[in-house]
Amino acid sequence: MRAEAGKTTARSGTAGANLALATAAFALTFWAWNLIGPLSRTYSEDLGLSPTRTSILVAFPVLVGSLGRIPVGTLTDRYGGRLMFTILCFLSIVPTFLVGISSHSYGMLLVWGFFLGIAGTSFAVGIPFVNAWYRPNRRGFATGVFGAGMGGTALSAFLTPRLVEALGVFTTHLLMCVALAAMGAVVWVFARDAPEWRPQTAPALPRMREAVKLKATWQASGLYALVFGGFVAFSTYLPTLLTTAYDYAQTDAGMRTAGFAVAAVIARPVGGILSDRIGPVRVCLISFFGTCAFAVVLALHPPAEFPAGFAFVLVAVALGLGTGSVFALVAELVEPTRVGTVTGLVGAAGGLGGYFPPLLMGVVYQSTGAYTLGFVLLAVVALVVALYTTRAFREVS
Repeated sequence: MRAEAGKTTARSGTAGANLALATAAFALTFWAWNLIGPLSRTYSEDLGLSPTRTSILVAFPVLVGSLGRIPVGTLTDRYGGRLMFTILCFLSIVPTFLVGISSHSYGMLLVWGFFLGIAGTSFAVGIPFVNAWYRPNRRGFATGVFGAGMGGTALSAFLTPRLVEALGVFTTHLLMCVALAAMGAVVWVFARDAPEWRPQTAPALPRMREAVKLKATWQASGLYALVFGGFVAFSTYLPTLLTTAYDYAQTDAGMRTAGFAVAAVIARPVGGILSDRIGPVRVCLISFFGTCAFAVVLALHPPAEFPAGFAFVLVAVALGLGTGSVFALVAELVEPTRVGTVTGLVGAAGGLGGYFPPLLMGVVYQSTGAYTLGFVLLAVVALVVALYTTRAFREVS
């Protein structure tokens, strides 16, 4: 009998409690993953960086956080979410500390920012972990609620600049190290893998090859590269965009980026719940067409606050709905024993989708003095993905 029915042993815990722990760990590690983006203006001014070099610095943590999801998802199938969440929390302490003491060196920030991406791999742990606790018809809800942990980027955007102003760069990163250690300990003591979860003992490489051969893996990867990649790109680069295109102060840009992230975070579980009710494909289409429409508005460089601020929020809602629905679609298309491996691959695609846009935006702004071309490309990609979805998933509810 499933754990969500409330008839598990005391040792195993409950579905709700483990979902809450996973979401909290996900939020904190995502905060750590996004420590550099909210401080982009500080680094740019202190180190005399060009827009392109700033965008490289902001995007670097996304690389490991993306590609690292592939082995982490596979390891989660083998060792379970409880152990993997614990390990990731403690491993993330090292690059977090080293970024904190490297604020006066662009080269060291790149190196340790690269390894800070370890924290971003936590997504590939949480999806199979919470999936195992819920029945198939409730997994859209479970993955949607868990996905709300990406609100860690909102916490980072809002709080990191303020903490740095009050305490300094080093102390802020030191506090994050303490928080990661505490979270790792809490997960180890209180979290439990689902009673019906069984370790996947088959060799990792054959399982990855099997997952790569699945058509659903590639389809979901393309969809997730747009919605989650778009969210990551905005979350990491929006502070830079707002300070350059709209001349906001760093704290004001951080507050507005936090608002963007909160809108996406709220929309993600809504996307999962709607997927359970009307089907993930319909929710995906709402997301893709919405992203296309609001990107066109932003390409016109409208005035700040309104309509630009409103359009940014609507893009966030559209992307959030999509992030909630894509993994509901994965749950329909992929058998549970492969979810961790497929999640790692799809999550990597989503992260990589967030790696390149900041680089592109930096180059576009340095070359043209505006972000118009970047938003036009986003609109075109969203439209293409929407049209593909209407054709590829005709028979999926």
